[in-house]
Amino acid sequence: MRRRKFISLLGCVPATWTIAARAQQSERLRRIGLLMVYTESDPEAKSRINVLEEALQRLGWIKDRNLHIDYRWAGADRKRFQLHAADLVRLSEEVIISVSTPATQTMQQGTSTIPIIFTQVSDPVGQGIVGNTRRPGGNTTGFSNYDPDLGGKWLQLLKEAAPNVTRVAVVFNPDTAPYTALYLRSLAAAAPSIGITVTTAPVHDPVEIEAVFAKHAREGNGGLIMMTDAFTAVHREYLIQLAARFLLPAMYPYQYYVRDGGFMSYGADQLDQYRGAAIYVNRILKGENPGDLPVQAPTKYELVINLKTASALGLTVPQSLLARADEVIE
Repeated sequence: MRRRKFISLLGCVPATWTIAARAQQSERLRRIGLLMVYTESDPEAKSRINVLEEALQRLGWIKDRNLHIDYRWAGADRKRFQLHAADLVRLSEEVIISVSTPATQTMQQGTSTIPIIFTQVSDPVGQGIVGNTRRPGGNTTGFSNYDPDLGGKWLQLLKEAAPNVTRVAVVFNPDTAPYTALYLRSLAAAAPSIGITVTTAPVHDPVEIEAVFAKHAREGNGGLIMMTDAFTAVHREYLIQLAARFLLPAMYPYQYYVRDGGFMSYGADQLDQYRGAAIYVNRILKGENPGDLPVQAPTKYELVINLKTASALGLTVPQSLLARADEVIE
């Protein structure tokens, strides 16, 4: 009697329920990997992951339902890039998202068959990552943060905000920002017309960073430009603290430096690149070839100014510059 009652109850279950259950059971779990330049505890990394997962969900890819994502966090450590890249290849991911130029170069060394979608890459053609941007070919495509005039724009904006600056040091780690020379061209072109001398300040660890900042402060009228670099991103809290201690106006490449206390930033909208990466993941999982998908250049740039930091530096930012800012932090 109990068995007959149970069977009769099953007959009352709506047909749509059983259809949905069968669909969910038969739905194939797809697998992608993500090689991040940030550390897992970095709040900025978490915001990027949230944007990516939300964009994938809007396209029908729901984490742990029909999509599994393997996250790997390398920070600015080239050895960890290599270890994590090898691990993602071993896991036979269907698509790998690589964040930054060194992450992408390392992934390409590990596989020529698994599709790679990059974000935050400077001059992918000049770095040998793709053959061309319209039809990259091979297994790699993605989203660049490069503008050949960006270095000059950083310098001009910094001079406008801090007119007394006559010397600017460009801070970067050669191991994680081998593309710095690309930005130095437009910096060198813009410097003479606005009365600034530009020098490079390669650094490899926090000790070297402090030595560079101290020397630059002693010589007077100094300013800083932080390169788009995994190393400076990972060490941004320390960089911001030192710039404040030595009273050095600094231009940063992305808005999150300024929200963390930096003076000003100008750069491409990074979160938008993760939304684009989700679209490309969707297209590749549905059968498109990454080599047929064009590399996308930035379409939106953000100028962000921190007035609290400006006041601590003894600077009054011109109203004309504030009016052009996308965000002013008070």
